[in-house]
Amino acid sequence: MNLLTRDEYKALAAEMDFPNAAYIDGAYRPAISGKTFATVNPATGETLADVAACGAEDVDFAVTKAREAFDDGRWSRMHPAERKGILIRFAKLLTRNARELAVMESLDSGKPIYDCETVDIPETINCIKWHAEAIDKIYDQVSPASDDHIAMVVREPIGVVGLVLPWNFPLLMLAWKIGPA
Repeated sequence: MNLLTRDEYKALAAEMDFPNAAYIDGAYRPAISGKTFATVNPATGETLADVAACGAEDVDFAVTKAREAFDDGRWSRMHPAERKGILIRFAKLLTRNARELAVMESLDSGKPIYDCETVDIPETINCIKWHAEAIDKIYDQVSPASDDHIAMVVREPIGVVGLVLPWNFPLLMLAWKIGPA
């Protein structure tokens, strides 16, 4: 891994423009209430950004939009090869922006940049790639049953899910959850 110097990381961090809105239904949006809260670098106490303080109305809106997307089939009924392509493109986007993501992850979680660059971001990318490759390789199964029966395991989307992420590995935990979804 080709790590930067401390000064180079500091310069990169100083240029960061942290996202501060919720991403719902394909667009960045402020909280419906208009409220924000400070997200703070736990290592320094410095405010990184004031982000949307989403509440129950925002969650309801997000779930409604996710349910619409599920019901209309834009993802749930998409051909596996298309879903695979989207996740592969996502992995490439993560790879292209790995250094900036590592700096953001370090600042937001208070973790050493070394850990973020050598573990968190590479493992996030590997997780997304793994799930992308599994999409068109994991099929339904016929399970053992009695002579006059057949039992079939059918994998199908179950609907809208909510994800809760911890502070210490947020991007990797996101990959663990959205990869299978």
